[in-house]
Amino acid sequence: MRSLSAAFWNYDRTLPLVDGRIRIDGVDLRVELLRPEETFARAFGAAEFDICELSFSNSVTALSLGKLAYTLVPAFLSRAFRHSSLFVRADACTGTPEGLKGARVGVQEYDMTAAVVARGFLRDYGIAPTDIRWRVGEAERTKPLDFPVGRVPEGLDIELLPPGVTLEQRLLAGELDAIISLRVPETAKGPAPRIRHLFADPAAAERDWFRRHRVFPIMHAVGIRRSVAEEDPGLSRRVYEAFLAAKNLAVAELDIIQAPKVTLPWPHAALAEARELIGADHWPYGIAANRHAIERQLQWSRDDGLQARPVAIEELFAASCLDT
Repeated sequence: MRSLSAAFWNYDRTLPLVDGRIRIDGVDLRVELLRPEETFARAFGAAEFDICELSFSNSVTALSLGKLAYTLVPAFLSRAFRHSSLFVRADACTGTPEGLKGARVGVQEYDMTAAVVARGFLRDYGIAPTDIRWRVGEAERTKPLDFPVGRVPEGLDIELLPPGVTLEQRLLAGELDAIISLRVPETAKGPAPRIRHLFADPAAAERDWFRRHRVFPIMHAVGIRRSVAEEDPGLSRRVYEAFLAAKNLAVAELDIIQAPKVTLPWPHAALAEARELIGADHWPYGIAANRHAIERQLQWSRDDGLQARPVAIEELFAASCLDT
C-alpha cells in the first residue's frame, strides 16, 4: 500500500474518497480539504501534493510553458457556466453583453478559468477581448499579476490594479463598469442592492447558451504529479476510476427521495432539469463525453494569448485515460 498526499475541496463528489467509501486501489490517500485557491497556490508553486485539484486554465498555460508538474486525469471536480459571474452597478445602463464594448471590466486574474470561460461565451455574443478594457487585481494578491506567457496579445487593453481595494469597491466607486466575480458581492444582496447581475436572468441565459453551443465549462480537473505517475503506470487510470466512482455515488444519492441529501426543498426537480438539458449523465467525466468542451476551452485559451505554444488534449491528459 502506497501512501500519497492529496488536496481538494469537500464536494459531494469527493467526500466518498475522504470517508473511505471509495478507495484508490493500492493507495493510502492522505487528504487535505482545502479551498481551490490554496490548493492551486501550493500545487503550481512547489507541487506539494501527489494528487490534487487543479485549475484547468492554469494547467494549460503551465504545460505550454513547460512548467506543469502534473498530468491530468479527466475527472472534472468543478464545472460552471459563468454568465452569473458578471456584475454591474444597479444603476448602470449596461444590461446586455453588447453594453460591455469599451467597458472597464475588473477581474481577479486574467488567466483564471472563470475569466477564460467568460471571454469565451462573450465571443458568441460578438464581444472580443479587445473590445473590453481589462483591469486585473484584488485587495489581496495571491500571486504575481504579470501576463502569464510574458507577452500581451496585440490590441489587448490590460492594466494591473494596485492592491488594497476590492473589485466590488472599485465598481461601486465608478472606477470599473463591470466585474467578473466568483462570489455574489455583498452589495448585490438584500432588498436594495447596489450591484446586480449583467444578465437579468443569468441561469436562463446560461441554459440558452448551452442549448446553442453544447459546452458545460470545465473549471477544475484532477492532477497527478508526473514523477508519481511515471513510477506506477497504472496509477492514473485507477485514480480516474476512483474519482468517477465517487462522483457516481454522489449522483446516486441525489436520486434518493426519502430524505434528500441536499439542503434544498426541490433538489430532485433541479436534477431532472439538468438531465433533460445536458443528458442522463449531467456531470460527465472522461475524454469522449467532454472532448467538445475541452477543445473549445483550449481554443479560448489560445485566443486569449494564454499558451506559449498550442496545447493538445493528448499531452494534457494521462495516456491511460485518453480512451475514457
